[in-house]
Amino acid sequence: MIARLLIIALLPAVAVAQDTKNFPTLGEVVRLDPALDRLIAKDAKVEVLAGGFVWSEGPVWVERDGGYLLFSDIPNNKIVKWVEGKGASTFLQPSGYTGLGSYGREPGSNGLALDPEGNLTMCEHGDRRVSRMTWDGGKRTLVDNVEGKRLNSPNDLCWGKNGDLYFTDPPYGLPKGWESSTRELDFCGVYHLSKDGKLTVVDKTLPRPNGVALSPDGQTLYVAQSESSAAIVRKYPVAEDGSVGEGSLFFDATELAKDHRGLPDGLAIDQNGNVWTTGPGGVLVVSPEGKLLGRILTGELTANCCFGGADGRALYMTADTWLCRIQTTTTGAGF
Repeated sequence: MIARLLIIALLPAVAVAQDTKNFPTLGEVVRLDPALDRLIAKDAKVEVLAGGFVWSEGPVWVERDGGYLLFSDIPNNKIVKWVEGKGASTFLQPSGYTGLGSYGREPGSNGLALDPEGNLTMCEHGDRRVSRMTWDGGKRTLVDNVEGKRLNSPNDLCWGKNGDLYFTDPPYGLPKGWESSTRELDFCGVYHLSKDGKLTVVDKTLPRPNGVALSPDGQTLYVAQSESSAAIVRKYPVAEDGSVGEGSLFFDATELAKDHRGLPDGLAIDQNGNVWTTGPGGVLVVSPEGKLLGRILTGELTANCCFGGADGRALYMTADTWLCRIQTTTTGAGF
């Protein structure tokens, strides 16, 4: 990982994306259950939309100005904007660290999401906070500490329809990770921030909580863990008031991780409650009952995914240095 970053860091800093005409598609779809045929057409391909990033993450579809995708390039401390037919450009820089000097290998924003009012919210590694930016340029901190102790490096987030926020806080963005001298918490948390500003620790037992998403009815919270010895997705019941109950195992990808690169990371949910989680080999498609229906093998370390496009049926994937897409026959939750 370190060697890869050092090599890519030697590329021109001005490059936002590279020509992908020589690599228009990659990977394959592996079908393990007939139910996958109702979600992905048999002739669907993984398209390469843009490349040349250091580590792409946290995609979100924005239905403004004709629609476009935003995603983070964490080491470059920027958010990238991708528009159909126009390609990629810098949307915001800096995106996650606004201090002086350098701040580790992953200073930028990570997970991005739109709040119920449509404002852009982001997990910021370097500034160690979750923030909200309105489209007129205003920006403010939503949460940056737990009882006076600074968060580690907020990673991913999702919003309930009632305005409650859920997010994860592993140590990946700290200059030396868990060993960082600036770390103030002795755990990596899953959190619930109620709309009235009350912060609650949902779970502090996961060594490396990562992606987070809600079921279409808002009654289940999913949390992915990027830990090789326990490469899992957990589920938690969510009460009507937004509070979260005790979690249980939803899907275990530990055995898959022994044979394929990648761990559970980002999550996307379709309108029928299927969970599309990045993981070993690319993206795993899991039914609401926890059954693996199939896999989208990208051949790259795949960090995150989201639904988008004009009809909400395109699955966008941030895969290492690439931005990719596959057309589905389902629709993302919320579209």
